[in-house]
Amino acid sequence: MGLFVKRRSWIAVAGLALVAGPAAALAAPEPALAHALVGKQDLPIPTWLFAWGASLVLIVSFALLSVAWKEPRLQRDSWRPRWGRLSGILLSTPVQIFCGLFGVILLVVVVYSGLNGTEAPDRNFSITFVFVTFWLGLVLLSVLFGDVFRALNPWRATGRAFASVFRLAAGQSRPSPLSYPRWLGHWPAVAGILAFVWLELVYGASGLSLGLRPEDVAVAALVYTGLTFVAMALFGVERWIERGEAFSVYFRMFSELSPVEVREGRLGLRRPLSGATSWGEVPGSLALVLVAIGVTSYDGATEGALADPITETFDLIRDAGLGVVAAFRVNGTIWMALVIGAVVLLFMLGVRGMHTVKGSPPVRELARSFAHTLIPIALAYLVAHYFSLFVYQEQAQFTYLLSDPLGDGSDLFGTASSGVDYGLIGANGVWYTQVGALIVGHVVALTLAHDRALAIYGDSRPAASSQYWMLAVMVGFTCLGLFLLSQANA
Repeated sequence: MGLFVKRRSWIAVAGLALVAGPAAALAAPEPALAHALVGKQDLPIPTWLFAWGASLVLIVSFALLSVAWKEPRLQRDSWRPRWGRLSGILLSTPVQIFCGLFGVILLVVVVYSGLNGTEAPDRNFSITFVFVTFWLGLVLLSVLFGDVFRALNPWRATGRAFASVFRLAAGQSRPSPLSYPRWLGHWPAVAGILAFVWLELVYGASGLSLGLRPEDVAVAALVYTGLTFVAMALFGVERWIERGEAFSVYFRMFSELSPVEVREGRLGLRRPLSGATSWGEVPGSLALVLVAIGVTSYDGATEGALADPITETFDLIRDAGLGVVAAFRVNGTIWMALVIGAVVLLFMLGVRGMHTVKGSPPVRELARSFAHTLIPIALAYLVAHYFSLFVYQEQAQFTYLLSDPLGDGSDLFGTASSGVDYGLIGANGVWYTQVGALIVGHVVALTLAHDRALAIYGDSRPAASSQYWMLAVMVGFTCLGLFLLSQANA
């Protein structure tokens, strides 16, 4: 008990986290509901009280971990094969071909509906499918069932099909002309995810009536498909999918939290969260998870906290001589970069603090070692900011959009006249879900960080000392998330 009670550093850092973190919430105006909810709603209790409560949960969790978790438990490989017959069926060649073909069909539908369907974004299949069903839904499936996108990936399926045809024609496999550089790591995936989010949040922002058109989504999908095929031809299908293909790497990042993993052609189980411990080993992995947190934070901040500053800088850029559309997009790009930079800075402050503990590895190595601890935070931010959007838009996706994908009056499945039930979950239910996601995500992140600290420092005392800083980082991220939720406007 004296480990976390008697030491002044513990009292100082915990006190700072408890006081400084919720201070952001105190500055918030009358709170509103999160992203994609219509209308404003008084919260069941004040936002500042949520912030204090969340901070206390983290501090108590830290104290319990320091007492009860004395040795690393997540670092060892715990994977074991399971479900022999089911595994054989799910991973069989016919099922793999079916899943790949299904992914290709969905990609074709997205492109076709984008190019030939209605220009109304809310009536065209492509917009909702890409930015809700695909972008958010596959994260959920990855966390629950492992790397499911690998089987559904249309680019992998197409690349493998062409490789098989060439092998049959030539009688042998064609070696890749280039060897994938180790230093390149996941950086192409980071660039791809940034481009994807920039397309949605900056290029297609709804401000100034710019709106992302279905045609833009279709063209972007075709361009990305072409670039992916070129990269697979240069580096090999599986190598590019593993390292550089943006969505494969992104969804696999979240699948590392899942207890389900396919290995050596067999389906198996591992200890939950243990898969994430090796995430930071590949260059660019830390950048990807920081970008994931940063872009979600930017989206939330534009709805409230940054609304006025963004407007002011937009006026300055426009007055400098750029057109309205160009100024809007340049301004959005700058602010997105600033928010991502702020997220990076917050994390690196925690790493620098840990580095002061005796026996710490170099700063870069320390940062990579704790990269995986941010994955639950990225997941928590996604749930917190897009929960209501997902609940409501998926009703649209699987009713009238699926039945009338082009928005031309078709009714393929008899559900084109269906609507969205906005009463499916109450406003308070949405708020509690969002706050709960933030708290649980950060407690999980704190657990991963504590386990990694024990592995690095070898002794519970310096490990706990190093985690005073990560506690402050987790409280900071939690309160930032709560502040963004309280600022969100319909």
